Amino acid sequence: MSALRNKVFFTTRPAALLAAASAVTALACDATHNARAQSRLDAEYVVTLSGIPIGHGNWVLEISEDQFAATATGATTGLLKIFSSARGNTTSLGTFTGGQAIPTNYTATINYDRKIDDVRMALVGGNVTDYSVEPPVPPQPDRIPVTDADRHGVRDPMTSLINRVAGDGDPVTPEACNRKVAVFDGRVRYDLKSEFRRMDKVKADRGYQGPVAVCAVYFTPVAGYVPDRAAIRYLVALRDAEVWLAPISGTRVLVPFRFAMPTPLGMGVLQATQFVAAAQPPHATASAKTQ
Repeated sequence: MSALRNKVFFTTRPAALLAAASAVTALACDATHNARAQSRLDAEYVVTLSGIPIGHGNWVLEISEDQFAATATGATTGLLKIFSSARGNTTSLGTFTGGQAIPTNYTATINYDRKIDDVRMALVGGNVTDYSVEPPVPPQPDRIPVTDADRHGVRDPMTSLINRVAGDGDPVTPEACNRKVAVFDGRVRYDLKSEFRRMDKVKADRGYQGPVAVCAVYFTPVAGYVPDRAAIRYLVALRDAEVWLAPISGTRVLVPFRFAMPTPLGMGVLQATQFVAAAQPPHATASAKTQ
Protein backbone atom coordinates (compact mmCIF):
# COMPACT_ATOMS: atom_id res chain seq x y z
CA MET A 1 0.00 0.00 0.00
CA SER A 2 2.77 2.44 0.89
CA ALA A 3 4.65 1.89 -2.39
CA LEU A 4 1.49 2.32 -4.44
CA ARG A 5 0.56 5.44 -2.49
CA ASN A 6 3.95 7.01 -3.16
CA LYS A 7 3.74 6.12 -6.83
CA VAL A 8 0.30 7.69 -7.20
CA PHE A 9 1.51 10.83 -5.43
CA PHE A 10 4.57 11.15 -7.69
CA THR A 11 2.68 10.65 -10.93
CA THR A 12 -0.16 13.05 -10.16
CA ARG A 13 1.51 15.86 -8.23
CA PRO A 14 2.78 17.94 -11.22
CA ALA A 15 -0.70 18.13 -12.77
CA ALA A 16 -2.56 18.47 -9.49
CA LEU A 17 -0.42 21.36 -8.30
CA LEU A 18 -1.12 23.21 -11.54
CA ALA A 19 -4.83 23.09 -10.70
CA ALA A 20 -4.49 23.63 -6.95
CA ALA A 21 -1.95 26.38 -7.23
CA SER A 22 -3.44 29.33 -5.29
CA ALA A 23 -5.89 30.47 -2.59
CA VAL A 24 -8.25 33.41 -2.12
CA THR A 25 -6.91 35.97 0.32
CA ALA A 26 -8.39 39.18 1.66
CA LEU A 27 -5.90 41.27 -0.31
CA ALA A 28 -6.74 39.55 -3.58
CA CYS A 29 -10.45 40.05 -3.04
CA ASP A 30 -10.18 43.63 -1.74
CA ALA A 31 -12.80 45.86 -3.30
CA THR A 32 -10.25 48.48 -4.31
CA HIS A 33 -8.25 45.87 -6.20
CA ASN A 34 -11.39 44.69 -7.98
CA ALA A 35 -12.10 48.23 -9.05
CA ARG A 36 -8.72 48.45 -10.76
CA ALA A 37 -9.22 45.21 -12.65
CA GLN A 38 -8.94 45.38 -16.42
CA SER A 39 -10.15 41.80 -16.76
CA ARG A 40 -11.04 38.88 -14.51
CA LEU A 41 -10.76 35.17 -15.24
CA ASP A 42 -12.90 32.66 -13.35
CA ALA A 43 -11.76 29.16 -14.30
CA GLU A 44 -12.51 25.68 -13.03
CA TYR A 45 -10.37 22.64 -13.80
CA VAL A 46 -10.59 18.89 -13.45
CA VAL A 47 -7.57 16.59 -13.22
CA THR A 48 -7.72 13.07 -14.65
CA LEU A 49 -5.32 10.14 -14.75
CA SER A 50 -5.96 7.63 -17.53
CA GLY A 51 -9.37 9.25 -17.90
CA ILE A 52 -10.29 8.81 -14.20
CA PRO A 53 -11.06 12.03 -12.26
CA ILE A 54 -8.61 12.49 -9.40
CA GLY A 55 -8.76 16.21 -8.61
CA HIS A 56 -10.44 19.54 -9.20
CA GLY A 57 -9.56 23.18 -8.70
CA ASN A 58 -10.57 26.74 -9.42
CA TRP A 59 -8.50 29.75 -10.39
CA VAL A 60 -9.34 33.44 -10.20
CA LEU A 61 -6.98 35.83 -11.96
CA GLU A 62 -7.53 39.58 -11.83
CA ILE A 63 -5.50 41.76 -14.19
CA SER A 64 -5.10 45.51 -14.40
CA GLU A 65 -2.78 47.51 -16.63
CA ASP A 66 0.13 47.13 -14.22
CA GLN A 67 -0.90 44.59 -11.55
CA PHE A 68 -2.25 41.08 -11.12
CA ALA A 69 -3.67 38.89 -8.36
CA ALA A 70 -3.92 35.14 -8.89
CA THR A 71 -5.81 32.94 -6.45
CA ALA A 72 -6.85 29.27 -6.56
CA THR A 73 -7.84 26.25 -4.52
CA GLY A 74 -7.91 22.54 -5.32
CA ALA A 75 -8.30 19.06 -3.88
CA THR A 76 -7.92 15.40 -4.75
CA THR A 77 -11.12 13.50 -5.50
CA GLY A 78 -12.34 9.99 -6.29
CA LEU A 79 -10.05 6.99 -5.94
CA LEU A 80 -6.96 9.11 -5.32
CA LYS A 81 -8.33 10.11 -1.91
CA ILE A 82 -7.81 6.50 -0.81
CA PHE A 83 -4.05 6.96 -1.27
CA SER A 84 -3.51 10.68 -0.66
CA SER A 85 -6.19 13.10 0.51
CA ALA A 86 -4.88 16.57 -0.31
CA ARG A 87 -6.20 20.11 -0.40
CA GLY A 88 -4.18 23.05 -1.64
CA ASN A 89 -4.43 26.82 -1.78
CA THR A 90 -2.06 29.44 -3.10
CA THR A 91 -1.93 33.11 -3.96
CA SER A 92 0.44 35.19 -6.07
CA LEU A 93 0.41 38.98 -6.24
CA GLY A 94 2.57 41.11 -8.47
CA THR A 95 3.04 43.72 -11.15
CA PHE A 96 3.57 43.85 -14.88
CA THR A 97 7.06 45.19 -15.46
CA GLY A 98 8.64 45.32 -18.89
CA GLY A 99 5.57 43.57 -20.23
CA GLN A 100 6.01 40.51 -18.00
CA ALA A 101 4.39 39.34 -14.77
CA ILE A 102 6.76 39.89 -11.84
CA PRO A 103 5.64 38.56 -8.42
CA THR A 104 5.85 40.49 -5.17
CA ASN A 105 4.23 37.95 -2.81
CA TYR A 106 3.60 34.21 -3.00
CA THR A 107 2.06 31.77 -0.54
CA ALA A 108 1.23 28.09 -1.01
CA THR A 109 -0.28 25.72 1.53
CA ILE A 110 -1.00 22.06 0.85
CA ASN A 111 -2.54 19.70 3.40
CA TYR A 112 -1.55 16.07 2.80
CA ASP A 113 -3.42 13.79 5.22
CA ARG A 114 -3.10 16.32 8.08
CA LYS A 115 0.51 17.12 7.17
CA ILE A 116 0.95 20.76 6.19
CA ASP A 117 3.33 21.97 3.50
CA ASP A 118 3.65 25.75 3.62
CA VAL A 119 5.73 28.11 1.45
CA ARG A 120 5.86 31.91 1.73
CA MET A 121 7.96 34.29 -0.34
CA ALA A 122 8.45 38.03 -0.73
CA LEU A 123 10.12 39.32 -3.89
CA VAL A 124 11.32 42.61 -5.33
CA GLY A 125 12.09 42.90 -9.03
CA GLY A 126 12.13 39.13 -9.40
CA ASN A 127 14.58 38.67 -6.52
CA VAL A 128 13.56 36.75 -3.40
CA THR A 129 14.06 39.01 -0.38
CA ASP A 130 12.50 36.73 2.25
CA TYR A 131 11.02 33.25 2.32
CA SER A 132 10.09 30.39 4.62
CA VAL A 133 9.22 26.74 4.06
CA GLU A 134 7.61 24.22 6.41
CA PRO A 135 8.69 21.57 6.79
CA PRO A 136 12.26 22.71 6.04
CA VAL A 137 14.33 20.96 3.39
CA PRO A 138 16.07 17.99 5.08
CA PRO A 139 19.88 17.95 4.83
CA GLN A 140 21.16 15.53 2.21
CA PRO A 141 24.77 15.32 0.97
CA ASP A 142 23.90 14.86 -2.69
CA ARG A 143 21.34 17.68 -2.86
CA ILE A 144 22.40 20.54 -5.17
CA PRO A 145 22.36 23.59 -2.85
CA VAL A 146 20.31 26.69 -3.59
CA THR A 147 22.54 29.79 -3.58
CA ASP A 148 21.59 33.46 -3.30
CA ALA A 149 22.18 33.79 -7.05
CA ASP A 150 19.60 31.05 -7.67
CA ARG A 151 16.95 33.21 -5.98
CA HIS A 152 17.53 36.18 -8.28
CA GLY A 153 15.57 36.80 -11.47
CA VAL A 154 12.92 34.20 -10.69
CA ARG A 155 9.15 33.78 -10.60
CA ASP A 156 7.01 31.66 -8.36
CA PRO A 157 5.17 28.63 -9.85
CA MET A 158 1.87 30.52 -10.19
CA THR A 159 3.34 33.59 -11.87
CA SER A 160 5.23 31.36 -14.31
CA LEU A 161 1.82 30.43 -15.80
CA ILE A 162 0.93 34.04 -16.66
CA ASN A 163 2.18 34.81 -20.16
CA ARG A 164 1.75 38.38 -21.38
CA VAL A 165 2.36 38.52 -25.13
CA ALA A 166 4.01 41.57 -26.67
CA GLY A 167 2.59 43.42 -29.68
CA ASP A 168 -0.82 44.72 -30.67
CA GLY A 169 -2.25 41.93 -32.86
CA ASP A 170 -3.84 38.62 -31.95
CA PRO A 171 -1.92 37.27 -28.91
CA VAL A 172 -2.78 33.64 -29.72
CA THR A 173 0.17 32.96 -32.02
CA PRO A 174 3.06 30.48 -32.21
CA GLU A 175 5.33 33.15 -30.70
CA ALA A 176 3.38 32.91 -27.43
CA CYS A 177 4.98 29.51 -26.83
CA ASN A 178 8.58 30.53 -27.23
CA ARG A 179 9.67 31.42 -23.72
CA LYS A 180 11.91 30.30 -20.89
CA VAL A 181 11.01 31.02 -17.26
CA ALA A 182 13.24 30.73 -14.20
CA VAL A 183 11.13 29.38 -11.31
CA PHE A 184 11.76 29.07 -7.57
CA ASP A 185 9.12 27.27 -5.50
CA GLY A 186 10.75 27.80 -2.11
CA ARG A 187 12.77 24.59 -2.26
CA VAL A 188 13.75 23.89 -5.86
CA ARG A 189 15.03 26.27 -8.52
CA TYR A 190 14.22 25.10 -12.06
CA ASP A 191 13.69 26.35 -15.60
CA LEU A 192 10.53 25.83 -17.65
CA LYS A 193 11.07 26.12 -21.39
CA SER A 194 8.25 26.02 -23.91
CA GLU A 195 8.27 25.71 -27.69
CA PHE A 196 5.52 25.97 -30.28
CA ARG A 197 4.00 22.66 -31.31
CA ARG A 198 0.74 23.49 -33.13
CA MET A 199 -2.44 25.59 -33.14
CA ASP A 200 -5.72 24.02 -32.00
CA LYS A 201 -9.24 24.92 -30.85
CA VAL A 202 -11.00 24.35 -27.53
CA LYS A 203 -14.51 24.69 -26.13
CA ALA A 204 -15.16 24.94 -22.40
CA ASP A 205 -18.45 23.75 -20.95
CA ARG A 206 -18.87 27.37 -19.92
CA GLY A 207 -16.94 30.30 -21.27
CA TYR A 208 -14.14 30.39 -23.82
CA GLN A 209 -14.26 28.65 -27.15
CA GLY A 210 -11.72 29.40 -29.80
CA PRO A 211 -8.07 29.01 -30.80
CA VAL A 212 -5.24 28.05 -28.47
CA ALA A 213 -1.49 27.81 -28.90
CA VAL A 214 -0.22 24.34 -27.98
CA CYS A 215 3.29 24.36 -26.54
CA ALA A 216 5.75 21.63 -25.64
CA VAL A 217 7.06 22.09 -22.08
CA TYR A 218 10.50 21.04 -20.82
CA PHE A 219 11.74 20.92 -17.23
CA THR A 220 15.36 21.59 -16.26
CA PRO A 221 16.36 21.49 -12.57
CA VAL A 222 18.97 24.02 -11.44
CA ALA A 223 19.32 23.76 -7.66
CA GLY A 224 17.65 22.35 -4.55
CA TYR A 225 17.16 18.87 -5.99
CA VAL A 226 18.70 15.42 -5.63
CA PRO A 227 19.92 14.30 -9.10
CA ASP A 228 19.28 10.59 -8.52
CA ARG A 229 15.62 11.01 -7.51
CA ALA A 230 13.29 9.06 -9.82
CA ALA A 231 10.84 11.96 -10.15
CA ILE A 232 13.60 14.35 -11.21
CA ARG A 233 15.03 11.94 -13.77
CA TYR A 234 11.55 11.31 -15.16
CA LEU A 235 10.71 15.00 -15.55
CA VAL A 236 14.07 15.85 -17.12
CA ALA A 237 13.63 13.11 -19.72
CA LEU A 238 10.00 14.00 -20.47
CA ARG A 239 9.42 15.26 -24.02
CA ASP A 240 5.66 14.80 -24.38
CA ALA A 241 4.26 17.35 -21.90
CA GLU A 242 2.00 19.98 -23.49
CA VAL A 243 0.27 23.14 -22.32
CA TRP A 244 -2.61 24.72 -24.25
CA LEU A 245 -2.66 28.51 -23.87
CA ALA A 246 -5.94 30.45 -24.09
CA PRO A 247 -6.43 34.25 -23.97
CA ILE A 248 -8.04 36.32 -21.23
CA SER A 249 -10.36 38.81 -22.93
CA GLY A 250 -9.49 42.47 -22.59
CA THR A 251 -5.80 41.66 -22.11
CA ARG A 252 -2.81 40.24 -23.95
CA VAL A 253 -2.40 37.54 -21.29
CA LEU A 254 -2.51 33.82 -22.08
CA VAL A 255 -2.83 31.14 -19.39
CA PRO A 256 -3.19 27.34 -19.41
CA PHE A 257 -6.51 25.95 -20.59
CA ARG A 258 -5.18 22.40 -20.63
CA PHE A 259 -2.02 20.67 -19.45
CA ALA A 260 -1.16 17.07 -20.32
CA MET A 261 1.79 14.85 -19.46
CA PRO A 262 2.36 11.09 -19.59
CA THR A 263 3.03 9.34 -16.27
CA PRO A 264 3.93 5.75 -15.35
CA LEU A 265 0.22 5.23 -14.52
CA GLY A 266 -1.18 6.76 -17.70
CA MET A 267 -1.83 10.20 -19.17
CA GLY A 268 -2.32 12.96 -16.61
CA VAL A 269 -4.52 15.81 -17.83
CA LEU A 270 -5.63 19.10 -16.33
CA GLN A 271 -8.55 20.51 -18.33
CA ALA A 272 -10.64 23.65 -17.93
CA THR A 273 -14.37 23.00 -17.72
CA GLN A 274 -15.09 26.68 -17.09
CA PHE A 275 -13.01 29.51 -18.52
CA VAL A 276 -14.94 32.73 -18.14
CA ALA A 277 -13.04 35.95 -18.74
CA ALA A 278 -14.88 39.24 -18.34
CA ALA A 279 -13.38 42.56 -19.33
CA GLN A 280 -13.92 45.31 -16.75
CA PRO A 281 -15.09 48.76 -17.94
CA PRO A 282 -12.32 51.41 -17.88
CA HIS A 283 -14.54 53.84 -15.93
CA ALA A 284 -14.65 51.45 -12.95
CA THR A 285 -11.40 52.92 -11.60
CA ALA A 286 -12.69 56.48 -11.79
CA SER A 287 -16.02 55.63 -10.14
CA ALA A 288 -14.27 53.73 -7.35
CA LYS A 289 -12.07 56.73 -6.54
CA THR A 290 -15.11 58.96 -6.10
CA GLN A 291 -16.77 56.62 -3.59
